[in-house]
Amino acid sequence: MIFNHRFYMKAVIVNFRGSRRTRNFSQIILKLNNMDKDKAKELINKDVIWKTSSGKEIKGKITNVHGNSGAVRAKFERGLPGQSLGTEVEVK
Repeated sequence: MIFNHRFYMKAVIVNFRGSRRTRNFSQIILKLNNMDKDKAKELINKDVIWKTSSGKEIKGKITNVHGNSGAVRAKFERGLPGQSLGTEVEVK
């Protein structure tokens, strides 16, 4: 029997993208383990999925690199709730 294994990377939601006074809840900063800026550039346009506690999925896409430490920005189709901070997402 042959199994089809797909490779998923895990990332952690660090924060919403925003400035001192405003927050953009549909754009998220993600931190991946053992990732530097050059490796993070390869992840642009990859899909991201965050699962709610009820099992629903909110989909997004990695848009750009954020900073020099390997964090990336992801834009979701709708805003994520505050409970999503610190949780994991799947990067396909």
